[in-house]
Amino acid sequence: MIEKKDITGILLAGGKSSRMGTDKGFLKLNKKSFIEYSMEALQPLVSQMIIVANNPDYDVFKIKRIDDLIKDAGPLAGIYSGLKHSKTEYNLVLSCDIPLMKTEILEKLIEAQDGCQDVIQIVSNGKSMPLIALYKKTCATIFYKLLQNDERRLHVALNQCKVKNIILNSEYDLFTKNINTPEELKTIAHVNNN
Repeated sequence: MIEKKDITGILLAGGKSSRMGTDKGFLKLNKKSFIEYSMEALQPLVSQMIIVANNPDYDVFKIKRIDDLIKDAGPLAGIYSGLKHSKTEYNLVLSCDIPLMKTEILEKLIEAQDGCQDVIQIVSNGKSMPLIALYKKTCATIFYKLLQNDERRLHVALNQCKVKNIILNSEYDLFTKNINTPEELKTIAHVNNN
């Protein structure tokens, strides 16, 4: 198994949040912000964390924050920016709008890495989730070339990498749900995430 010292946690908090109408990382669930849940899920598995966000309000968490190196180019640019700043070979990428995420789900990604894959991603509810994934730092080179050619689609980028899917049991589906609208937030408000 990969050691903690070889893994950086990359939190993506740079989304436009247009459907939610506010910065999703700061949304509260049971008095705790979304990004704090993400940080707690990552903490036991990584040696350091990076927040990718252009919003300086995230500096309150005392974690290294970096701006997107390529502006307004979506999650692909966010992941690229995080990988570029990372000092470790392996990087757990987690979007900050998945507040119910559990450490044990992220651990499955690490356990599945045998050194042969560029990306190991979760598949939940029949959907692949490249924003809950373990990326090798070397992916940055591939992603940069695509971004230079104005390609922003993450699935296109992943098609150029060796990807392994980890299919979760349906009991985990709720924990991988990303929250995009006030209605979706209401649906999870009753779930206690302790």
